[in-house]
Amino acid sequence: MNYKIEGAIKKSKIPFIVSLILWLILTIVFVVPLSYSIFGATYKGGFDMDVLFKFFGKCVTMPFDTIGLIFKNGAVGTFFTTEIIFTSLYAIFFFIGFMKARPKHEFTDIEHGSSDWSRNGEQYQILSKNKGIILAENNYLPVDKRGNVNVLVVGRFRFW
Repeated sequence: MNYKIEGAIKKSKIPFIVSLILWLILTIVFVVPLSYSIFGATYKGGFDMDVLFKFFGKCVTMPFDTIGLIFKNGAVGTFFTTEIIFTSLYAIFFFIGFMKARPKHEFTDIEHGSSDWSRNGEQYQILSKNKGIILAENNYLPVDKRGNVNVLVVGRFRFW
């Protein structure tokens, strides 16, 4: 089970960084104007949809000014509430994507027939690191060993 988490982390490093950058951009461009618009629409006690759309349209065009207005007019509570809801939904979608990035089994993305299937040098009980018949990078079949040293080549051989 541990290989699944390690594989998902290894596979998701770049998407994780991209997701953090996307989260920050969406927070600045979408959440800040939305939270200030909600604050403006509920300022007098009720909820006015016209004010919400009017504020949102104006705040989307200048999100950095809206950040200042949030702190100036006391809409910090509304901003944090909206940000928590947005971050929770974003984290759920990220977690779903992270879980889909898990490898299906231990040998996912390992070339079939490569020495990457073995661990801790166990291939060198049979093979040699230094000399013999080349099988793969740093893997040689020693010709001076006892027993069968026949080699079966699977694949094609091309000449140009």
